[in-house]
Amino acid sequence: MTACVNDICHVMEAIAPARLAESWDNVGLQVGHRGWPVETVMVALDPLSAVVAAACRAGAGLLVTHHPLIFKPLERLDLETPLGAILDMALKHRLAIFAAHTNLDSAADGLNDLLARRIGLTPVGALAPADAPPAGQAADRAAREGLGRVGLLPEALPLEALARQVQNRIQAAQVRYAGKKDLAVKRVALCSGSGSGLLETFAASGCEAYISGDLRYHDARWAEEAGRGLIDIGHFASEHLVVADLAERLQTGLDRRRMGVAVQAYDGETEPFKLI
Repeated sequence: MTACVNDICHVMEAIAPARLAESWDNVGLQVGHRGWPVETVMVALDPLSAVVAAACRAGAGLLVTHHPLIFKPLERLDLETPLGAILDMALKHRLAIFAAHTNLDSAADGLNDLLARRIGLTPVGALAPADAPPAGQAADRAAREGLGRVGLLPEALPLEALARQVQNRIQAAQVRYAGKKDLAVKRVALCSGSGSGLLETFAASGCEAYISGDLRYHDARWAEEAGRGLIDIGHFASEHLVVADLAERLQTGLDRRRMGVAVQAYDGETEPFKLI
């Protein structure tokens, strides 16, 4: 029996439940028909034109990305715009596009747990826990649902040394830190992507340092005055590691259901900002 888009959507729901998405987010099927057949799935971070073109060339029936293609309702569908051209290409090739964004961030064993493990933390729980879990869900799993993570290092490290360790472990092109370089850090908060919105939550968490991306100048000044540490690892570097992991998990889920679908991780994405 040939798998269809809806079959893969069910597997993705088990990995990243839609109920965990933020209210402003747009997750799930973005383009396509749930009944379209799928033999190949491609996984990527962003639904860029080059990524969609690669998925079409590979004969993929579904592209799964972290960032949604469509954030807001469309006022018009102009095929001469970048978004319109992507939609046109996808529909002509019967390529469905699916997004798992903040729900994948917040899911147990999702992006933030992956980032914590990669950095070398033992996760304690979510930095901003999700609402009440569904009835019957295991308590340990429920504790790891929500935005961000709090975790412990095996031993305390100076802030500067931690920043270097993080850069090496996630292979970030550039890492910035704010705070005293010799600040002893044992308890760490983190949030993949853009983390400024959780700065107050970090401030109340009791953690010595916060690791995220897109942190702001005034965030850094606050950290200096508060005796805390910030480590800005960049948006791309904090999230791109999820592509290979999600492809592997999706492949395992599909194989368990004997769907005969091949999953590929797209390896052509790079950091959009160039250093000079």
